[in-house]
Amino acid sequence: MWQNRDSERLRDRDERGFTLLEILVVIAILGLLIGLVAPAALRQLAGAKVSVAKQSVERIGTILDMYKLDTGTYPSSEQGMRALVEKPADSSGWSGPYVKGAVPVDPWNHPYIYRSPSSRPDHDYDLCSTGPTGTASGADQICNP
Repeated sequence: MWQNRDSERLRDRDERGFTLLEILVVIAILGLLIGLVAPAALRQLAGAKVSVAKQSVERIGTILDMYKLDTGTYPSSEQGMRALVEKPADSSGWSGPYVKGAVPVDPWNHPYIYRSPSSRPDHDYDLCSTGPTGTASGADQICNP
């Protein structure tokens, strides 16, 4: 007899579920965790895109060096990086395409700025990303070393 009552109480307690207060506490804890973790994750994402941009500028620089080995010069500013995809009319020795598909863009989907000859001392060309805003200039740009 006592065993039946005890098993009924246990069954009733198991079927009750969660109270509104318990659910609100869990939601509050999740909100705090998201509020603390999300900003840090977004900062990491922004830093990762800058790192990808630097690596892409170096990789494209290597491709431009291969272009120079084949043709004897870097593409002119007028030819731009389009010369890595399509053969310029006045180019001899071109062995491309050096890049598959379209002209590369930076991690923020902005076109790279390419100038040849360079406006910086001791550089053959300038290859720069304008960063997340697409309007960075000077020291704020991510350029070839």
